[in-house]
Amino acid sequence: MDSNTQILHVPALGNSDISDADSLINSLEENGVRRTIDSLGWKDRYPYHPLTTFSVAHSADTLFVDFFVRCNYLRAINDKPNSPVYEDSCVGMCIRPSTDSPTYISLMINCIGTLCGKIHAADGSVTMIPEDKLNRIACFASCGNRPFRELEGLFTWNILAEIPLDVLGIATPAFPLSMKGNFFKCASGTSQPHFLSWMPIDSPSPDFERPDCFGDIILE
Repeated sequence: MDSNTQILHVPALGNSDISDADSLINSLEENGVRRTIDSLGWKDRYPYHPLTTFSVAHSADTLFVDFFVRCNYLRAINDKPNSPVYEDSCVGMCIRPSTDSPTYISLMINCIGTLCGKIHAADGSVTMIPEDKLNRIACFASCGNRPFRELEGLFTWNILAEIPLDVLGIATPAFPLSMKGNFFKCASGTSQPHFLSWMPIDSPSPDFERPDCFGDIILE
């Protein structure tokens, strides 16, 4: 299936061993679905294209996403929740948990696992996700969790995120579950700023928070 196919079928992990991060990553490799984040919506201004993929699966109450990145610059200055992590080497997603409601969640995660989260309400208002709620999302970062200034070289890194479905606004999931969303890679504050997405985004400037460009996601 093409990486930009609009329907992302997310399998359940079933009885897979997910007792630790390494086991979960292996399970996602074997049983999850992988897609590439390779749409350059603003390639004339930001042509840099780091290799980025994500693997995703779910359990009865959790969404698992593992991002893999290969890039030339690495930066992680922000280490406080809800700080501007999009300036750093960063991945992210928008998830609209119900196709019947325009409300959606956006999550950005830098390469040391610092989270920034927003709730985009039906009336157009945006509020930050409280820190105690963000702390329920477990992030396992191959770069560790200490901040550092930009490094130049060739780097490969990954972020594994375990996101409780109720943090996304899904209190009592019933599968199959239809959602909408998109996945991203960015680093606006690095020497090679870039903005890539799973689903193409049609806007004059970088803007990931575009629900009109979300793809269909089905938790099976």
